[in-house]
Amino acid sequence: MHNKVVYRAVQALTRSGYDTLRFNFRGVGLSEGRYDASRGEVDDFRAALDEAERTAGLPIAAGGFSFGSAVGLKACAHDRRLETFIALGLPLATESGRLVPRPDVPSLFVVGENDTYGPPADLARFLAGTHRMVVIPGAGHFFEGQLELVGETIAEFLAALPAPRVASSTPA
Repeated sequence: MHNKVVYRAVQALTRSGYDTLRFNFRGVGLSEGRYDASRGEVDDFRAALDEAERTAGLPIAAGGFSFGSAVGLKACAHDRRLETFIALGLPLATESGRLVPRPDVPSLFVVGENDTYGPPADLARFLAGTHRMVVIPGAGHFFEGQLELVGETIAEFLAALPAPRVASSTPA
């Protein structure tokens, strides 16, 4: 929830007029429970979607970074509440990135040129031209030295979508 990549994404969303909700998966930070090999974490993500709908309404823009993007794709599959999905550093080369569905809403996938957890070539094969993919030059998995460009990329993508929201930020 407090990772620099997540923080930068929240800034871009808020500046673009979207309400935001960040949360920790079970067992992370002060959250109760423990890691559940992404099964329970999918439930956590769906609970966050329910809370977003309850507090901000529909439609929802969802996303995640690394493990959170993989879990988010699983949780959001065929969820009609979504208008878009933003995946940062999808870890296709790890266990958590395996067997994730492609989203059925307009989506943005951002990857570092040198990301070893989700190499750009793997992401390009996964997407097969179905969604927007942006490779951040010189960046690794954590987008070191390129976080401003990540934020700009998110903002540009969101600007092309209809109906921006009223901005607020609610950590949960």
